[in-house]
Amino acid sequence: MCNSQYHIHKINPMNTKILEKFGEAVRKKRKAAELSQEELAEKLGIHRTYMSFIERGIRNPSLLMIFKISRALKIKLPELFEFDK
Repeated sequence: MCNSQYHIHKINPMNTKILEKFGEAVRKKRKAAELSQEELAEKLGIHRTYMSFIERGIRNPSLLMIFKISRALKIKLPELFEFDK
């Protein structure tokens, strides 16, 4: 049993790169919106550390969370995936 609040599962290297690129995109858009991690997390109803995990590519957010992120940043959903061009 894990004592940690968050369970970190091993992800294959290719998937890790995708999560890191997505996290970088979220961070870039958040900064462009002049929001702190804490402010964005509050808009999303999540803890700031979870927002940090997303931005660092440690967590794999759900489709619903990705949608909420795009709405909170007032951007179109595909803008979070522009790294995949």
